[in-house]
Amino acid sequence: MSGGSHTAVLSEQAVEGLNVRSDGCYVDCTFGRGGHSRMILARLGAAGRLLALDRDPQAVAAGGEIDDGRFRILHGRFGRLAELAAGAGLARADGIVLDLGVSSPQLDDPARGFSFRHDAPLDMRMDPGSGVSAAEWLASASETEIREVIRNHGEERFAKQIAAAIVAARARGPVATTRQLAAIVATAVRTREPQQNPATRTFQALRIHVNQELEELSLALPQCVELLGPAGRLVVISFHSLEDRIVKRFLRDKARTDHLPRRLPVRARDLPRPVLHLVGRAVRASAAEVAANPRARSAVMRVAEKSVPE
Repeated sequence: MSGGSHTAVLSEQAVEGLNVRSDGCYVDCTFGRGGHSRMILARLGAAGRLLALDRDPQAVAAGGEIDDGRFRILHGRFGRLAELAAGAGLARADGIVLDLGVSSPQLDDPARGFSFRHDAPLDMRMDPGSGVSAAEWLASASETEIREVIRNHGEERFAKQIAAAIVAARARGPVATTRQLAAIVATAVRTREPQQNPATRTFQALRIHVNQELEELSLALPQCVELLGPAGRLVVISFHSLEDRIVKRFLRDKARTDHLPRRLPVRARDLPRPVLHLVGRAVRASAAEVAANPRARSAVMRVAEKSVPE
């Protein structure tokens, strides 16, 4: 069973940003439960095509329930976009969307181990059949490695104390469940942010690390640009400052007209055209959307279009 539901954040804005053509070819790199994909399909004509990807087998199973000849879903990480698209016979895309981070069904399923709200095995893998779980990583990582992951990926100011507490706890036995880890973190965090569990940042950091989310994003963005045809649109929705920083810098660099030294005597018309140009400003969810879906609070959407050769 696919199970679970998920409300796609900034879905209307994302599909508007794609500027969907009825006969175009599009890629949804993060199918989830199909919120963006279904909206894209609704705008496609008979000649249109949509390829969806997801690393979570449950999401792929949910995609298998869409009975539409224009649609195909593949199991895989978006860091393998070029390979997966080529295998599906897709040489060019008119638009690509990435909705980053964890989905509601992953958070809400206790067995997945993403949340401290339920006591469950400490897994956190988006693809449970691949890689090592959070519990396995914590069992073998050094105190320094744990501290750096929690500090760098969770932006946690008590990373040193949390890492020491985890290492001390695992000396007494495996840190194997979500509630166990949350309790360990609670003893190490001296002050709490209002309305936030003290383990929030640690869980976020471990999830990002276990799934190599930032590395996957850095791998995927150049592949997206390469796959886009002229005037093709790239839409990225981030939920974390580290993700958005990667996206913002990548798009900015690709939208620059040149990397030449300042004051070099070169005419503007002789400079190479930038690979991308930015479409509008960063978009955030409205107060109404945040009220209806609190997950939208941290969402940032950025859109860029591939330049048309002269």
